[in-house]
Amino acid sequence: MSDPLPIRITALAAQHIRVAKAWWRNNRPAAPQAIDQELQRALALIASQPTAGARAADVELPDVRRVFLPRVKYHVYYHVLSARERIEVVAFWHARRGHGPAI
Repeated sequence: MSDPLPIRITALAAQHIRVAKAWWRNNRPAAPQAIDQELQRALALIASQPTAGARAADVELPDVRRVFLPRVKYHVYYHVLSARERIEVVAFWHARRGHGPAI
């Protein structure tokens, strides 16, 4: 088994995460840390198994994958950069939006 890949979260994805976490804290008081918990699990998974996510067909950026977070109903969109150097998270997108992020 190889070492986990480092993960970089883009500014756009970080903004998506901040907005989602703020909404979640205000609207889901019974589980205010759910997004943090689910996101950490997803990041650990993709760091150790970069091909775990399904290929995203609803984005323009090539070779993007996504992992679904069932508890919070968000997708983490990511891709692996140049010969498994690192993983870049490019979006954090709610499943109910009906379309993928503009990436």
